[in-house]
Amino acid sequence: MDAAQALADLTEISSQVEAAVLFDEGGSVAGSTLADAAAAEALARAAGDLLARASSLGSGTVTQVEASTPTGSVFVVRDGTRLIAATTAADPTTGLVFYDLKSALRGSEGAKKPRRRRTKKDDDAA
Repeated sequence: MDAAQALADLTEISSQVEAAVLFDEGGSVAGSTLADAAAAEALARAAGDLLARASSLGSGTVTQVEASTPTGSVFVVRDGTRLIAATTAADPTTGLVFYDLKSALRGSEGAKKPRRRRTKKDDDAA
């Protein structure tokens, strides 16, 4: 599934997500729910900066972060070099939003299922 489809699925299943953007660690946007490309790039840049700042506070790489204000939250999830960020209204169900973002990020990878190796047992059964 491509980035656009992954984001469409995300917004369909997660009523808490108001806006979302898929991007790489260089800040290049692969897909967004925002109509304005500049707004999508700004969200990706801010989310990347937020994750980098969080990583600089401790040891190891931070793979997810939530920043909340009285009016809403920003969530960022990293999987290797790919990231997804989303905004929500106030008081979201944090665990559910993280789960939905991770699912969307995995879904955006495409249908890269590992190929099953044929074995002698498979040949004998045929």
